[in-house]
Amino acid sequence: MLAMIYGQSGSGKTSALRNFTNDEVAVISVSGKPLPFRSDLKTLNPMDSEKNPYVIIAEWLPKIKQPSIVIDDATYLMVDEFMRNALVKGYEKYNIMAYNFASLIDIASRLSEDKIVYFIGHSDQTEDGREHFKTIGKMLDNYVTLEGKFTTVLKTVVKDGHYYFATHNNGMDTVKSPIGMFEDDLIENDLKMVDDVMREYWGIPRGGENGKD
Repeated sequence: MLAMIYGQSGSGKTSALRNFTNDEVAVISVSGKPLPFRSDLKTLNPMDSEKNPYVIIAEWLPKIKQPSIVIDDATYLMVDEFMRNALVKGYEKYNIMAYNFASLIDIASRLSEDKIVYFIGHSDQTEDGREHFKTIGKMLDNYVTLEGKFTTVLKTVVKDGHYYFATHNNGMDTVKSPIGMFEDDLIENDLKMVDDVMREYWGIPRGGENGKD
């Protein structure tokens, strides 16, 4: 099962992990930044190796025992690859970036039935003002439509000093959730609560524990 969380910087994407324990979630931190809250949650950084981070994450995913997996901030997988190939001329590099990211999503979608994989990333706007998950280049937006591969897409919202997830489409974003999963348009910014709701809704068991082999 796949879910997507997107939003602006500082709007509560990573802090939504604060109520998870290490037995419940594996956090793959692409940016390698410290968590923005006090916690004993451990993180895995695919950028610590000279190997391609997509290869590293693809190797990790089937070995992770926790039932929930977070890839945060997934946008930087594309940004980092773009910067590594910034001097390469031509549009082929954009095709490769799109292929790598789409392939990672496909790998994540084929994990065991107890797994929920969350792709967390930044938001961007189209020329007509529609808000969506930020990518690099137009191939993913025009030909893949990333959000279409996810059953649930939530957006971080800050309103009157409070942090929320938006659960329903407002006509100018790509937010979506299954009918009846969430009654309110705005819910508490708490990914552990979202994880519990998704598991109850779909009847997804909460499986293994104690981390990666």
